[in-house]
Amino acid sequence: MRLLLPALILCFNTVLAQQHFQIKGNVYSNGEVLPFANVYLKHTSLGTTSDEHGSYEINNIAPGRYTIVVSFTGYTSQQKTIQLKNDNLHLSFDLQESESLDEIVITGTLKPVNRLESPVPVEVYSTTFLKKNPTPNIFEALQNVNGVRPQLNCNVCNTGDIHINGLEGPYTLVLIDGMPIVSGLSTVYGLSGIPNSLIEQVEIIKGPASSLYGSEAVGGLINIITKHPSTASTIATDGFVTSWGESNLDLGLKLNLGKKISLLTGANYYNYSNPIDNNRDNFTDVTLQDRISVFQKWHFKRNSNKQLSVAGRFFYEDRWGGEMQWNKSYRGGNEVYGESIYTTRFELLGNYQLPTTELLNLQFSYADHDQNSVYGNSPYLAQQRIGFSQLVWDKPLNKHNLLFGVAARYNFYNDNTPATTTADEVLIPSVFAQDEIQITTKQKLLLGLRYDYDHRHGSILTPRLAYKFNPTNTDILRLNAGTGFRVVNLFTEEHAALTGSREVIIEETLKPERSFNINLNYLKKLYTNNGMMFNFDTSIWYTYFTNAIIPDYDSNPNQIIYKNLDGYATSKGISLNIDATFASGLKALLGATFQDVSQQRDGQKIEQILTEKFSGTWALTYKNYPTNLSLDYTGNLYGPMRLPLLGDLDPRSAYSPVWSIQNIQLTYDGLTNFEFYTGIKNLLNWTPNKGNPFIIARAHDPFDENVEFDNNGNVVPTADNPYALTFDPSYVFAPNQGRRFFLGIRFHVN
Repeated sequence: MRLLLPALILCFNTVLAQQHFQIKGNVYSNGEVLPFANVYLKHTSLGTTSDEHGSYEINNIAPGRYTIVVSFTGYTSQQKTIQLKNDNLHLSFDLQESESLDEIVITGTLKPVNRLESPVPVEVYSTTFLKKNPTPNIFEALQNVNGVRPQLNCNVCNTGDIHINGLEGPYTLVLIDGMPIVSGLSTVYGLSGIPNSLIEQVEIIKGPASSLYGSEAVGGLINIITKHPSTASTIATDGFVTSWGESNLDLGLKLNLGKKISLLTGANYYNYSNPIDNNRDNFTDVTLQDRISVFQKWHFKRNSNKQLSVAGRFFYEDRWGGEMQWNKSYRGGNEVYGESIYTTRFELLGNYQLPTTELLNLQFSYADHDQNSVYGNSPYLAQQRIGFSQLVWDKPLNKHNLLFGVAARYNFYNDNTPATTTADEVLIPSVFAQDEIQITTKQKLLLGLRYDYDHRHGSILTPRLAYKFNPTNTDILRLNAGTGFRVVNLFTEEHAALTGSREVIIEETLKPERSFNINLNYLKKLYTNNGMMFNFDTSIWYTYFTNAIIPDYDSNPNQIIYKNLDGYATSKGISLNIDATFASGLKALLGATFQDVSQQRDGQKIEQILTEKFSGTWALTYKNYPTNLSLDYTGNLYGPMRLPLLGDLDPRSAYSPVWSIQNIQLTYDGLTNFEFYTGIKNLLNWTPNKGNPFIIARAHDPFDENVEFDNNGNVVPTADNPYALTFDPSYVFAPNQGRRFFLGIRFHVN
């Protein structure tokens, strides 16, 4: 009997040791199944992915204590500690779209990497962020990103560009899925009509990135990453209307064509056809628009699991602004002033991973932009074609993560203006190399170099250095330094010339701009015992420009003079982002930027026009789970900026006031597959005409019929024109659209 009990215990332990268990369950996101999520047991080789129905199974697990982790790109990872002892487990997870620092980013180094591991600071904004303030295009959605400001350049046609850290639009490169498709002439149009339902995330780099992306990535870049067909909803719709008469509709569809092909289709339609003149200058306060965009993305599943995808987009827009009595019968005439723009764009981009043992990616993009526009009686007919292709070799080698690439960019531009006597056509070949070195577990160094050849300017070298140091698991210090360049490209719509009487003067053969930048970034993650989480992200930067090409509005109020700056320009500043999550259900994203952007010309410091000294942004969200209600309060605040006046007698303010656009939204998601939202945009009803006698100079005489000039071409003050002005709508610093209500609905099926 004494031997029987130990024998039974030994037998029981032997059976228990041989017994294996199973964990299974489902992965959801906001109550809907999430396919292809990663599920694994930490520190083991056991794992799987959820199937198309969100289900997963992990089998043959020995008894013991484990940590199970569930992750998916663009979502906050979850993990649970479990004990397998007597029975199988059934566990389900509900992942939330991530607004923190755990996202996978590709923009900084041209390869997928966890944002925390990237030596280059990359800001990531998910669709959750975009939904906090619904907009009909990405251009407007960026108004709540710290250090990024959509700048309107014309009071009449409302076209514009994106400023990053105070630098003008030509210094910002916009990419779609990593391909440089939007630049120059097409910035505002390329950022319109991308269905928000198809956007996975938006990645932003502030500072030069020319060593990877070439010309125009001087001030920074914006990379719009579209969804993979496997992660998109089968059906997704989002539509809203406003009290001003705007209507916007997004539609997304996913279709599987057999087992090998997935097709993602998105469409956006926007219409605003309600002329409003609240400031009583007889000009439309907001441009009227009729726009449609169709996007398709094909993904092919290969036996080798290597990537193959092709995407395309068609965009058409008819927009006009002008005197309230204008209609298309006046287009191009001199009876009633109007600015009418017809825009047609085609875009194509693709990614093909070569069938080799080495990791070789062939990427390409092409954009064809055709514009037929008139500004009063001045026609502007322009064509722009941009072709881009690159082959990238990703080669890990011990502690080195090497990246080599060859690229070629084709630019074609032609228009009917006197500044373009012949079509501008150039092919710029490039080679680049990058070495990401893991020095220690806490230190990483990135070295990069790019060589471009432009037959107009010769060879251009752009080196790059990035250093990352993790003193602790919750602290990251990044130092980035490098150069950028921008080749001569005045072939953009200069609305101050096209819409007024200013004359464009190019005084010399322009040389490429060069920039030298250094950026210090510190990131701190802080967790508290009561469930609160804080992320602090601070950057200090300094950029020095030589050969800067900055339009001179000051020397002659009737001219815009372009020449290489005889001196230098600088951009310097500091920014802070705070991302906070509270146990109460409150989330806050706060940002502030202080900057000084100026130029030294003839021994004198001159502030750059339309550049604020300070700015702030915020996005506050409170979720009440019992009622399924969410409240979003978003806004921005901008300090004074110097404005383009038309002379010493111009009565308008030389600086803008401190101004703010604020919005509030209430969302209900208590019904399966549905979301209902409503709110108010521009709560304060702020418009730039407040405090100014007028915004558009001589709006009553848009063809300058009653303006007198002297022999030198200067305007002469008269009884009808006491301020010596000409018609000019370039005095613009804020949107001219007042308070409005909106109501929308979202529907999706996964």
